[in-house]
Amino acid sequence: MENLAQNKKIRNIAIIAHVDHGKTTLVDAMLKQSGLFRENQETEDRMLDTMDLERERGITIAAKNCSVIHRDVKINIVDTPGHADFGGEVERALSMAEGAILLVDAAEGPLPQTRFVLKKALESNLKIIVVINKIDRKDARIKEVLDEIYDLFIDLDATEEQLDFPYLYAIGKQGIAKKELNDDSKDLSALFDTILSEIPAPSYDISKPFQMLVSDISHSDYLGRLAIGKIFNGNVNNKDELIYIDQNNEQQHLKISKIQVYKGLKLEETKSAQAGDIIIISGDIEKIKIGDTVCTKDNPLPLPRINVDEPTVSMKFTINSSPFSGMEGDIVQSNKIKERLFKESIKNVSIKIEETENPEVTIVKGRGELQLAILIETLRREGFELSVGRPEVIYKYKNGKKLEPMEHLFIDCKEEFMGAVTNKLSERKGKMINLVNKGSGRVRIEFVIPARFLIGYRDEFLTDTKGTGIMNSYFEGYSEYKGDFKSRFTGSLISDREGVAVAYALFNLEPRGRLFVKPGDKVYEGMIVGEHSKEKDLNVNPTKEKKLSNMRAAGRDDNIILSPVIPMTLEKAINFIKEDEMVEITPQSIRLRKSELSAQKRKALEHGKIL
Repeated sequence: MENLAQNKKIRNIAIIAHVDHGKTTLVDAMLKQSGLFRENQETEDRMLDTMDLERERGITIAAKNCSVIHRDVKINIVDTPGHADFGGEVERALSMAEGAILLVDAAEGPLPQTRFVLKKALESNLKIIVVINKIDRKDARIKEVLDEIYDLFIDLDATEEQLDFPYLYAIGKQGIAKKELNDDSKDLSALFDTILSEIPAPSYDISKPFQMLVSDISHSDYLGRLAIGKIFNGNVNNKDELIYIDQNNEQQHLKISKIQVYKGLKLEETKSAQAGDIIIISGDIEKIKIGDTVCTKDNPLPLPRINVDEPTVSMKFTINSSPFSGMEGDIVQSNKIKERLFKESIKNVSIKIEETENPEVTIVKGRGELQLAILIETLRREGFELSVGRPEVIYKYKNGKKLEPMEHLFIDCKEEFMGAVTNKLSERKGKMINLVNKGSGRVRIEFVIPARFLIGYRDEFLTDTKGTGIMNSYFEGYSEYKGDFKSRFTGSLISDREGVAVAYALFNLEPRGRLFVKPGDKVYEGMIVGEHSKEKDLNVNPTKEKKLSNMRAAGRDDNIILSPVIPMTLEKAINFIKEDEMVEITPQSIRLRKSELSAQKRKALEHGKIL
């Protein structure tokens, strides 16, 4: 029989929101109003976005924790990413919470990524508080948005109890929350009070010994590896002799050297911690993984491991084998790349690493191309040089049938672009399941479409909607294989020699297609310098100079004006390449290339296939 008790001095909450709905800004206001900073202390905006990439892109990539104190109760806040590609971060963040704040933009309403994370929260039986944010927007639709949130809960099969959620109105930027729209509230007191009254205090079983579920792994230059997680039962003291139970149910010895808890954004050392709190432990834990249970030696009881959705996309990572290898990056060795990828898979539960027969090639599996692009960008900034292949979806086989991952796609665009978008998606085997005219000249269309057809479509979609369309999707499940489809209808312009691109040569190549290089860029044999307007690949010489004779006056030369070259971003490059092409990534450059650089060998391979 369970002897349940509650730790009334603690509340653990996760914050759920779509990208750009103001989640990190609201947390900033909560931290400032909790008396964490001195009145004259300078603070940054978006304090939880600690990664450079998060600040640049305005998205949360890694789930992070902090805490505030209100009326002597400690509120641990777990920030969750808003993008479905970082679902692994979401799942482990929710494992530490008893409740969640669902933050929704008063104009945009609940969007697909909100749906993805909310579904996970409802499945975990978390108590939800809805906060309608940005109510000061000119285009706010507060009443309609609240109705949309109710519809979303019903759509996600919420129970009667879950449907009876408390809701507040907020202006996150000004640090104001209200229970009623006409309240003259000046701060977030209403939000803090609702958290204390509505979110259940963490409960624990008095009869059970100490148990902690590892939900996150971090690293400190001074303490080494850190394990972060919530204490489900019992208490822990510094220097306790403990064990951890790994995924094979084997027990490993563990000695704690330090216990820390969150105080605001910082960590504070403590001698002991109670059930319900989120703690950070250090010690001899070099092999501990996310999902392991830390418990007592005398009474080892494992907790259920964190379940993470399977990866749906895989990508080939290998060394940079181009003639420019080692010129721009510090780390080029395959074993260093592999080591770094394995390190990432330990910290990120939704990434899986597989070795291949070729020691230089590693397969990385993840939840989406954005997640893998963020990983590549991180490696690049750490000084790595590498090459990656095209993202490929992971197929499954059941009863002799080939199954492929499907995406539930949401399109929001102007009515005038609806025809072009629908045409392109139906060509890609997309099935329209819903169409709503929003009455403001915009439409919302929903499709179910194979995930592989969305790889590379995002850029096309932005061109088709003149940059005004919004496209979001989440993983729908596996379905029968929908047949073959060409990913690209154009070929590549490939340099046939090493050298430096020249304006004269590029000017003469412009009629052949769209160029990726500028005069002065270094090129090599097998490097892709542009997109051919026809279907076949074409070998070209971008280094060819104009032959000058002494018969022609210098003043007779035409002034060469080239079309501007749009810089190749990492996501564009990954989406553009075909199966026999790769992206070369260095800290300074992103280049496209053929997997086989030699034109002669490529020709032989091509004829070999025909024969």
